[in-house]
Amino acid sequence: MKYLVFIGSVRDSAPPRPRRLGERVAKALAAQLRSDTNDVRLVDPLEIPLETPFKPHFAYARGKAPRPLDECAEAIETADGYVMVSPEYNHSMSPALGNLLNHFGSSLYSYKPSVIATYSAGQWGGARAAVNMRTFLAELGCLPVSAMIHVPKAHEIFDEEGGYVDGVDDAAWASYIDRALSQLEWWATAAAHGRENAGTDRPAAFTRDPSQRNAP
Repeated sequence: MKYLVFIGSVRDSAPPRPRRLGERVAKALAAQLRSDTNDVRLVDPLEIPLETPFKPHFAYARGKAPRPLDECAEAIETADGYVMVSPEYNHSMSPALGNLLNHFGSSLYSYKPSVIATYSAGQWGGARAAVNMRTFLAELGCLPVSAMIHVPKAHEIFDEEGGYVDGVDDAAWASYIDRALSQLEWWATAAAHGRENAGTDRPAAFTRDPSQRNAP
């Protein structure tokens, strides 16, 4: 099974301190999800140049999109599930994560599950961002599983490489995280069987134009 873990931050400077907490959280979740049967890849928006003004992948003529966008589109399309890692901005998800995900049509995400994982340097763990992430991800077609992951004071839980900080109850955290990741794996397996058995005989998400969602 193939999974993508999206880092929902491009703030690679100080302040804030410590820098870019989301990278720590994403690395930790990727490490726990990775196994002999799971291929897990981090998707870092800092490594994908996104043009300004906004131009999504599906707006380019075929074969004319920048190579990084093409590569990310292929990774999204061939993945079996996603982990979306976001801080909280004004009770909402990261604009950096939304910007990246919005560059690709829902047909690439559709019929696959996702996990919502939020974090903060403070006590709430970004939980309020998760509320609108459910709606957003459902619209993309990668329905979130019921269990979520919230990491308050993330710099006191994970080090820069995604390992646990000394003194942290790593067994308790691993068990907490596993609840969501296990649901992701269960639904990803079920969805993969469903896509294989249904073939192309399933309701299609839009592929080139959002107007394909419109009512008659």
